[in-house]
Amino acid sequence: MYRTIIIILIFFISCEDNFQEIKNINSDDRFPVGIAEDIKLIYTDSSKVKAVLTAPLNKDFTNQDFPFSEFPNGINITFFDENKNATLVKANYAITYNKTNIVDLKGDVIINVHDGSILKTSQLFWDPEQEWLFTEEKFSFKNDDYDIIAKRLDANRSFTVFNTGKLDGKVLVEEN
Repeated sequence: MYRTIIIILIFFISCEDNFQEIKNINSDDRFPVGIAEDIKLIYTDSSKVKAVLTAPLNKDFTNQDFPFSEFPNGINITFFDENKNATLVKANYAITYNKTNIVDLKGDVIINVHDGSILKTSQLFWDPEQEWLFTEEKFSFKNDDYDIIAKRLDANRSFTVFNTGKLDGKVLVEEN
């Protein structure tokens, strides 16, 4: 009888309370709610294609307190304007935050605009609601009027409003 009680006591004393650790392992907030491979999303408005997004992998973390969607293996987006001109966006990594709609593009970010303009940087933030691009990283931008390298960019989607920090390069200026 005493032997049984001692064995039971040793068993309970040697067991730790791992309930919280087990709960965390099985928690939904550590894992995506969905994973999609080889995706192609087509965004339309009034039956016109506005954008096509392709990516090898998408992880949906909308189960987080601050929900987001991640493209860990890169992303390609083609935007179409009202004249069906295409602007191509590529990045090695992307993440979009659902609450703010801000898109964070990282790693060899390249934007090829239909007019021949090219923007290259290591990181670029995109606000689709405001149609605004910004970064604090070094970037290069080249078109018919500009051939610059600078750090910090604050620009609209069409690059008609273009604010930057210290820059090097060539800018075409017309005198009146």
